[in-house]
Amino acid sequence: MFEAILLTVITASTPLVVAALGELVTERSGVLNLGVEGMMIMGAVCAFAAAQLSGSPYVGILAGIFGGGLFSLLFGFLTLTLVANQVATGLALTILGLGLSGQIGEVFVGQPGIKLQPIVFPILSDIPFFGRVLFSQDLIFYLSVALVVGINWFLFRSRTGLKLRAIGDSHSSAHALGINVIRTRYLAVMFGGACAGLAGAQLSLVYTPQWVENMSAGRGWIALALVVFASWRPWRILAGGYLFGAVGIGQLHAQIVAQNLGIVIPSQFLSALPYAATIVVLIIISHNRRTTLINTPASLGKPFVPDR
Repeated sequence: MFEAILLTVITASTPLVVAALGELVTERSGVLNLGVEGMMIMGAVCAFAAAQLSGSPYVGILAGIFGGGLFSLLFGFLTLTLVANQVATGLALTILGLGLSGQIGEVFVGQPGIKLQPIVFPILSDIPFFGRVLFSQDLIFYLSVALVVGINWFLFRSRTGLKLRAIGDSHSSAHALGINVIRTRYLAVMFGGACAGLAGAQLSLVYTPQWVENMSAGRGWIALALVVFASWRPWRILAGGYLFGAVGIGQLHAQIVAQNLGIVIPSQFLSALPYAATIVVLIIISHNRRTTLINTPASLGKPFVPDR
C-alpha cells in the first residue's frame, strides 16, 4: 500500500520538479518568466498530438520539449528584444497557451493516449520496496534526477554557469566584462521553456495518458513558487517538488478516508490544499527576508538594453 502511494507521489512530483528546474535557470539569469503554466500546457498538447500521430511516446516527448521551447522563444522576443514587461508578458502567454492548447487539442479529446512505459532495470527492480520505486520508472523521472545533478554542477561548478549567475546578479557589470547578456538570457529562457514542455509531456504521456483541456491545473504556478521555496537551489527543488507532490496526492487519499468514515468534507476544499500549502510556504519564507534577499538574483525581472 505504502509503495503504491509512493509511486503515485513520484509520478505527481516529477512535472513540478522538471518545470521548476527550468524556471530556476531562467531566473538565475535575471529573467522572471510567469508563463510556465502556458508553456507546460503547450508541451502537454504537443506531446499528446505527436504521440498519437506517430505512435511513439518518445516522439511525443521531443514534441513537448519543442512546443515549450518554441513558446519560450516568443516570450524571449517580447521581453528581451522588445523589452516588454516580463510580468505582463508571462501572464499573457499563460492565457494564450491555455486557449491555444484547447484549440489544438480539441480533436484529441476522448481519445486514449499512448502511455510512456517504465524502464525496468533487471535484478535492481526486484529489490524489495526500493526496486520498483527507483529502478522501474519512466524516462522523464530519470531525466528529472539527471537535471538536478547537471544543473547543480552547471551553476556552481562551471565557468558558463558562473557567467549566468553573474548576469542574474548584475547584468550591467556582466555586460561591462564582455559577457553577452541578451544571448545568455535567450538560452536560459529557451531551456526553461523546454523543461516546462517536458513537464507537460509527462502529464499527457505518464501522469494521465490522455488529453484534457487545462490538464496542467495550476502546476506551472506551483513550480514558480517552488523556485522561491528552494531559494534558487536545485537540490532543494527536488525535495520541495516531492513535498508538494505528496500534498497533492495526500488530498486524494484524504477524500477516500473521509468517505469511508462517513465524514462530509467538500471535495473542492481538499482539492485546494496543494495551493493553500503553496501560499502558507511562501508566507513562511517571506518572514526570513535576509535569506531571501541573499539568494534572490539581484537583477531578477529587470530589463536590460545595452545601449542605454
